[in-house]
Amino acid sequence: MRIVITAVGPDNVGLADPIIHYVTSLGANIAEIQMYDHDEEAVFAMLLRIELENAPIDQLRMALTEIGRLKNLSIRVWTPDERKDRPRLAICTTYRPEPALALLRAMRDDQIKAEPAIMIGNRDACRGLAEQFGVEWRNVGDHEGKTDDDKMIDVLDEFDVDYVILARYMRVLPASSCWKYAGGRIINLHHGLLPSFPGIRPYHDAFAVRMLTYGATCHFIVPELDAGNQIIHQSTFTTPPGMKLDDIIRLGQEDNEPRCLVEGVRRVVDGEVQLHFHRVIAVES
Repeated sequence: MRIVITAVGPDNVGLADPIIHYVTSLGANIAEIQMYDHDEEAVFAMLLRIELENAPIDQLRMALTEIGRLKNLSIRVWTPDERKDRPRLAICTTYRPEPALALLRAMRDDQIKAEPAIMIGNRDACRGLAEQFGVEWRNVGDHEGKTDDDKMIDVLDEFDVDYVILARYMRVLPASSCWKYAGGRIINLHHGLLPSFPGIRPYHDAFAVRMLTYGATCHFIVPELDAGNQIIHQSTFTTPPGMKLDDIIRLGQEDNEPRCLVEGVRRVVDGEVQLHFHRVIAVES
């Protein structure tokens, strides 16, 4: 069984040792370990991926929660095998409804074999969509859309989420949030082809260099924004010469971006790909 353990908290000494010693005492094989000290923020973060046959998940969670209490660490224990047949998704939005709508329809039609556990927004633009599909809604933004990142994590924990889907969620997650749900649990839709067109205006940037092919990218989020190599799926569409930028953006937003996100999430939920040392790898069936 593949298990991902994350630990985040104030930097101190001797934080990793008790976690590592406990899991190895159970006979776990350590497949990946990453540790970072964010000196400027005095924050410690660790990701531990282990393989453990017949893992006592509840016992593991209880023991590591106690270690977290003693060491002042926020510790999470997660395995994709626990709800392999029907993982729980959090769909995060800001303004545009099309990607979230495509996900909800795909789950309703069993194209994506997952449950929409919660919809989260930093604005209320997509609240009606959540209500239409009978999904719980939480707003974690203020009147200006500024996100309460701690509240967002609390909501994700409350609804026992397996994967966090950023469906045109127009806020950058802080490193601490990325660490808490690290290990291939945060999936983002970028409305341009990476790595060629990053940033917040990829349609405009591609149009400026006279591109005729535009696209979208579904990728894993990792704590380091520029780590690269986390692409799950990309989809493109070709435009005729002379098409106006507004029409190109409309085609991308209404058709291409939603299709890209649905296929990317399906690949993750179906276990076709996973994140391994900051790289997306195909999983052998």
